[in-house]
Amino acid sequence: MTIPKRQSMQVYLPVVLPLLSGLVLFLFAVNYLSDGLKAISGDKLNDWLSRFTRNVVTGILTGIAITTLLDSSSVVIIMTIALVNARSLTFRQALGVVLGANIGTTFSSQLIAFDIGQWAGLPMAVGLGLMMLGRRDQLTQCGQVLVGLGMLFLGLYLMEEAVEPLKKMPAVSRWMQGLDNPWWGALIGAGATVVLQSSSATVGMAIILVGQQLLDLSAGIALMMGAELGTCADTLLASVGRSRAALRTGLFHLSFNLLSILAGLLLILPFSQLVLWVSAGAKPERQLANAHVLFNVVGVLAVAALVPFVANRLEQWLPDKPEQPAPAES
Repeated sequence: MTIPKRQSMQVYLPVVLPLLSGLVLFLFAVNYLSDGLKAISGDKLNDWLSRFTRNVVTGILTGIAITTLLDSSSVVIIMTIALVNARSLTFRQALGVVLGANIGTTFSSQLIAFDIGQWAGLPMAVGLGLMMLGRRDQLTQCGQVLVGLGMLFLGLYLMEEAVEPLKKMPAVSRWMQGLDNPWWGALIGAGATVVLQSSSATVGMAIILVGQQLLDLSAGIALMMGAELGTCADTLLASVGRSRAALRTGLFHLSFNLLSILAGLLLILPFSQLVLWVSAGAKPERQLANAHVLFNVVGVLAVAALVPFVANRLEQWLPDKPEQPAPAES
């Protein structure tokens, strides 16, 4: 028996509108929070990237620190590509930062897994007070960060409340069961990230769906892996038309994520068992957040020692253009 269109609208509209509101608020909060953190740090980020990337290990640690601070791996990697293009950073220095950014982005999933949406008003109220009463720019910027953090929590809370009725809808349950195919789930995650322009939003939605028991852990992991692939779209676009070194940096990010995801999808069942063992007794949403950390940390550790080899191959495949000689003076 099919549900009439009008009745279907009445069923799904009370879910879709709050879900859309929460998603828009979350995406706005991510950008607002990132802008506030960048304003606080100023030009120091460029200095840190150029000073603390002497080798792969320090590059990874720098990438982790800055991505955790800005809550956006795309911003950090795009900034790194720009520095490589400007020759403020070498291609080989950039590779450690790219790997570290993949680990740093997992901080947001750990934050999302905390059930603190009901406290969202507290950082927003404190932040608004600082923005209204602060006489120094730094206090105003700190207020912006707190307001952005509160809006992020509120957006997650709205989405979590919106999807609650979906558990009782057979059509939604059938569609969710289709995501049990990890390859299809990863494709959905990648597409969602390209559309939303935020892997954090995709991972956040996956955490919510797993927490509401609309998805099992393996399906949530597949969505998360897809989000890792979707986030490469921005960095590839940022490298188009740049120097060969900048283009190699974007291709390294894509290659690393793609190979990690292929390996993860092929080993998704044993990986899920490992996550359950590591996260014994944890809530489902925390299990997925831990899976995000474990997936990226293992991937970086597996590749870190091979960075010089990969760098050599990329430089051979895509060498720098020969510099044009300066015109002779007449």
